[in-house]
Amino acid sequence: MSLVIGLTGGIASGKSTVSNMFKKWDIRVVDADVESRLAVEKGEPAYLKIVEKFGCDVLLPDGGINREKLGSIIFHDAKKRQLLNQIVHPEVRNRMKQRIEEGIKNKEKVIVLDIPLLFESKLTFMVEKTILVYVDEPTQLQRLIQRNQLSTEDAQARIHSQMPLKDKVQLADAVINNNGTIEETEKQLFEVLTGWGITL
Repeated sequence: MSLVIGLTGGIASGKSTVSNMFKKWDIRVVDADVESRLAVEKGEPAYLKIVEKFGCDVLLPDGGINREKLGSIIFHDAKKRQLLNQIVHPEVRNRMKQRIEEGIKNKEKVIVLDIPLLFESKLTFMVEKTILVYVDEPTQLQRLIQRNQLSTEDAQARIHSQMPLKDKVQLADAVINNNGTIEETEKQLFEVLTGWGITL
């Protein structure tokens, strides 16, 4: 039987780093961000609803969704963020369920769902175990500013649009502290999986 693990974190917490460790160990990772991009491609049901609700202003010249434009609208408007989530999330869930079914059919030991908003979107019902990638807020802010070349104000707005990492700690089955080196992070992940009876 496949163990379905929900991997989560916050923006710039290092979740992608941990996701890549799973991939390195040949474990299937279903990435909610990738699935959400595919869900809003031209002609998809979510794409049509976004154009209907947000207008043609959020489109690129080729007709695709301008993610930066849409992002700048929703990061500063909770109601519009909620509306976008209501459009995109059901489609993404369906796509992720299909990937889980593929993994189960292939008798894969572990399937990882990489979901940034696992707790906020109440998607824990899709997984059996949860892993949180944690960093303290000063580290998170510094990494986000460096990674995305953002102003402190913009970076803080993005961090504060999500549930604080410290509040997610008590919700997760396992917490990986990613304030240190990649080697330390990998060692923690290995120990968590071993503790759950998964041999790599």
